[in-house]
Amino acid sequence: MKNGQTVKINEKQTFPLTIKRLGINGEGVGYFKKQVVFVPGALPGEEVVVEATKIHPKFTEAKIKKIRKKSAYRVQPPCPIYEKCGGCQLQHLTYEQQLKEKRDIVVQSLERHTKLNIEQLEIRETIGMENPWNYRNKSQFQVGVKNGKVLAGLYGLNSHQLINIDECAVQHAQTSLATKTVKGILQDLQISIYNERTRKGIVRTIVSRVGIQTGELQIVLITAKKELPKKELLINEMKKRLPELKSIVQNINGQKTSLIFGDETVTLEGKDFIQETLGDLSFELSARTFFQLNPEQTVKLYNEVKQAATLTGKEKVVDAYCGVGTIGLWVADQAAEIRGMDIIPESIEDAKKNAARHGIKHAKYVTGKAEQWLPKWTKEGFKPDVIIVDPPRTGLDQQLLSTILKVKPKKVVYVSCNPSTLAKDIAVLSSKYEVKYIQPVDMFPQTAHVECCALIELKL
Repeated sequence: MKNGQTVKINEKQTFPLTIKRLGINGEGVGYFKKQVVFVPGALPGEEVVVEATKIHPKFTEAKIKKIRKKSAYRVQPPCPIYEKCGGCQLQHLTYEQQLKEKRDIVVQSLERHTKLNIEQLEIRETIGMENPWNYRNKSQFQVGVKNGKVLAGLYGLNSHQLINIDECAVQHAQTSLATKTVKGILQDLQISIYNERTRKGIVRTIVSRVGIQTGELQIVLITAKKELPKKELLINEMKKRLPELKSIVQNINGQKTSLIFGDETVTLEGKDFIQETLGDLSFELSARTFFQLNPEQTVKLYNEVKQAATLTGKEKVVDAYCGVGTIGLWVADQAAEIRGMDIIPESIEDAKKNAARHGIKHAKYVTGKAEQWLPKWTKEGFKPDVIIVDPPRTGLDQQLLSTILKVKPKKVVYVSCNPSTLAKDIAVLSSKYEVKYIQPVDMFPQTAHVECCALIELKL
């Protein structure tokens, strides 16, 4: 300290650092002269020498120059492009330890964003996978060209360089093979590939999705224009080389955007959807439908939701952000009535079909936001006993939080994919609700993501 001022870190400065914990994005977190330093690839307990790469007002980013003392849990990542890709953040950490660190990420978020006594909270051990590899049922790989060769993969960490991915350690083998095959067909037929810089060319992205239980495969080609050259040839080659292909879809996105999907979707061949099963339920997945990427862990997560809701057959349940209706249908056999809503019309159509196919007549699905439908239903005399929420990473809409506090369901079962927004929403709800427990579930092994199921009950 100089004259009460914190010593400033300069860019490219090297200094020693002891890593205290993992941050929410999987980076190591340490303190130098009372300033927070984030170091990708560093693990708790390690003593490292780092170089400052970016200085921010409240924290510094740095990279490892040397590891002086290695963590006992550090392992060699099996993926050859692990450091370039950035899709996984924790392959260099043993799986058992990943599960412990993920629970700690939940604890940190609650410490940072709530005034709750963490010691008194029941935060359970993370539920992991027996085989934490090749679990993802869907890939969205950008397409590009380098030296006349068609590439498909992801943009590198903090760069706009496309990294070709033929095999991915966390992707289901069938999706990897499908993408590789389609890439080869695009190359063989010399079909034009979109160039982001010049905004010329046709094919932008290859999306592969597999029903892990059914083996059905869907390919979605995202194109910049509706006209797809050599369309018939392309379809025939895909069918010939990928016999399990049940659905070939084109989605048109001509916008200069980072969003993958555009608004127009056309089925080129086969069905509009593929089938997937979770437990005793089967689902139709159309191209733009959200569906959990790890079906094996989804069953564990949804069973946690069912356990948290502990329904008796008399309850009215709202399934907010319902997608294709998976969670609501999972608990429907124990509920008196289910009402779900989502802003994507195709998802609601799928939810209605899914309910009908399973003979579930006491489920109603509407397009729109929970914060608009809930007050309307309450006025009409429908008062939910349990609200199940599974929001995007941004957490619950402020209006929905206010609505929950007004409507006062007995229970909120909160499925979260972002511990920070879960903690912030708990802080708002804690005026009238208390957290009974939080159960972390590892939906994305080898990454820093952690899903949670929190049981939040109305205070008596």
